[in-house]
Amino acid sequence: MSDPVVLAPVPFDPVPLVAAELGLPPAGVAAVAKLLGEGATVPFIARYRKELTGGLDEVQIRAVEERRAYQEELHKRRTTILASLAEQGKLTDELQGRIRACTTKTELEDLYLPFKPKRRTRATIARERGLQPLADRILAQPRAGDPRQEAAAFVDPARGVGDPDAALAGARDIAAEACAEHAGVRRLVRERYLRQGLLRAEVVPDKQNEPTKFETYYDFQEGVATIPSHRFLAIQRGEAEGVLRSRLELDLAPLRPALQEQLGLDSRSPFAGELETALDDGLKRLLLPSVETDVRLALKEQADRDAVEVFADNLRHLLLAAPLGERPVLGVDPGIRTGCKCAALDATGRFLATVTIFPGQGGGATERARRDVLALVQEHRPFAIAVGNGTGGRETESFLRRTLTEAGLRETLVVAVNEAGASVYSASDLAREEHPDLDLTIRGAISIGRRLQDPLAELVKIDPQAIGVGQYQHDVHQPLLGRKLAEVVESCVNRVGVEVNTASAPLLGHVAGIGPALAKKIVRHREEHGPFRSRAALRQVTGLGPRTFEQAAGFLRVRHGEHPLDASAVHPERYGLVERMARDLGVDTRALVGDEELARRIELGRYVDGEVGLPTLRDILAELAKPGRDPRDQFTPPRFREDVQTLEDVQPGMELEGIVTNVTAFGAFVDVGVHQDGLVHVSELADRFVRDPREVVKTGDRLQVRVLEVDRVRRRLSLTARQDGGRRGRAPAGADAGPETAPRDRPGDGRQGRDRQGDGRQGRDRPGDGRGPRGPARPDQGQPGFGYNPFADLQQRLGRK
Repeated sequence: MSDPVVLAPVPFDPVPLVAAELGLPPAGVAAVAKLLGEGATVPFIARYRKELTGGLDEVQIRAVEERRAYQEELHKRRTTILASLAEQGKLTDELQGRIRACTTKTELEDLYLPFKPKRRTRATIARERGLQPLADRILAQPRAGDPRQEAAAFVDPARGVGDPDAALAGARDIAAEACAEHAGVRRLVRERYLRQGLLRAEVVPDKQNEPTKFETYYDFQEGVATIPSHRFLAIQRGEAEGVLRSRLELDLAPLRPALQEQLGLDSRSPFAGELETALDDGLKRLLLPSVETDVRLALKEQADRDAVEVFADNLRHLLLAAPLGERPVLGVDPGIRTGCKCAALDATGRFLATVTIFPGQGGGATERARRDVLALVQEHRPFAIAVGNGTGGRETESFLRRTLTEAGLRETLVVAVNEAGASVYSASDLAREEHPDLDLTIRGAISIGRRLQDPLAELVKIDPQAIGVGQYQHDVHQPLLGRKLAEVVESCVNRVGVEVNTASAPLLGHVAGIGPALAKKIVRHREEHGPFRSRAALRQVTGLGPRTFEQAAGFLRVRHGEHPLDASAVHPERYGLVERMARDLGVDTRALVGDEELARRIELGRYVDGEVGLPTLRDILAELAKPGRDPRDQFTPPRFREDVQTLEDVQPGMELEGIVTNVTAFGAFVDVGVHQDGLVHVSELADRFVRDPREVVKTGDRLQVRVLEVDRVRRRLSLTARQDGGRRGRAPAGADAGPETAPRDRPGDGRQGRDRQGDGRQGRDRPGDGRGPRGPARPDQGQPGFGYNPFADLQQRLGRK
């Protein structure tokens, strides 16, 4: 070994590394890093700093943010390790070069492992007995010498070495630890696990003849490289519930020559047999258990990320569902025993009146329900009636439609609304603050009605995990899930924009730069001083300084504001530019805003300068043509068959229209109006091969399906969206679905027949045959508080996503 070296500081800049890793322009990455460091938000950077970043979108900006944090953590850890090695006097030029060349935490920790302080081991004891020199002979593989004769020189009964065999055994313990800690050996074993390792699951003996929701995994195996996230998470849950046990298996025989080469084993050395024995011991006793633990952690982390991506994608589509808009509605929270709570709301969602009806009790109760609901409708003239889709929902829909038709009020829509999480909101502090004098069931009806008016504005009041569009959401790492869902909500809110004079504090709190505390101050200022008359008036709010105004203003809307652009997505910093455009056209700014013909006459090239380029100018042009345009789709109500209201009404072969309520890695769940979502397996989503269900459907889509099978005992409904007959030789309904079904009952919600958790507690997210979700799911992100996957570098080399 070379002489120890003095550690010299090395400047560190993560930008080139991040740019190379993500394949992004270094200038754009540097701009993002600088803006984030100054406190800019991701939505603001993506929308209003395109010239600086080269037009990077939110996904790319968040990737830069994530990978920069990882590289900085890697550098910090590298610095700590180098300092430790220098302090130990073991840092050589060669070792320092290898450590500085590491690009992942995996490589770094492998190099440091032999020098890392550790607990007392068999190798430690052997070193204390003076056997290190003999172990060095085994590891050096000399061509001359006799192991037993050399071992005799180390016999010392006083130190616990009674004979040459004991000396050799101790030396092999040291050599075994060296083999297990050899960076090259660890790398090869990890790669083999990733390529050819098997995950086996089996039922525990005392559950052998007991039917459970994990029967699919009673005798199961799949490759580590191919097992999708939902199946791995299902097996983990089965183990947690005491039904399954699993293990990783790997055939190392084909890899043995490569491992021996890494260690320099020389068949002509008299010490070759000792090193072979030490290698076998090191693999079995030390390395394989360690690597198996790492593989499981890596699989769990990858599965978590996949599941979180599924949840985030579903939540994004749900939040961006088409709004009915500012029209009066009647929200109805169905109930059988306690009655249906009806809440009349005006066009802004303000509560007006309530009544409780009992349409399902027959006789006089039904007649009273008819009179009461007609009186409420005739007084408040709702454009639509929003009916929660829980227990009793379809019966209530039918009753309301009959009542309206008989009264000649056919123009009033009756719409089924997904009420997932409504009871979570109704029992929350926020709901009590908004409606302190109302019963929580009335609050639920209000929430259902507002969801129809504006799903985004209402759903942001609820913890996303209570909405029930996830996959194993309670099994994944909760900080990771929380961060991702917060990003999705922030992205959706800022994409749509927020009317500052009507928005609730929870909605305002998701606007870039604002946050919950400042949102409450904005609402309080609005209540005390009246509506904001302009964006500029926001500066009067205590705590809303120039930096916050810069970040938030473009995402806030002030309809009928003092400036014609206050209701658009044009940032106030560009008002002067638009006014210049108007002057050049010879018109007033107010005349230009909203006039598509005038906007088309603008010559964008005239306005390019050092700060403003064509990307920003094109955005401004689009806003001038359609200021404040809502990016969400137009609202169209779902249409369920009136003759199909319960699972008992469903027959194989029926053609139904449904609404996609949840998309998982193995298929899509569809609400066809029978209080029991049906599963369209990934193989039944299209006439072509579908790798990822999200390629063809998203949450909220209307889908034409045909019933394949009805399992009334297990409450399972199997559907197909294919046009060629369906079922490509698949097993019967639910056979590959694993531990979950898809009932309406959502645990943690306190209500029967409602909020689907999607958490697998009573089933949304059953494992199936999906190929896993799309999109980047790099496990080695180095997120604070989450740890890292020690196989990121190997996964990248193997082409795993």
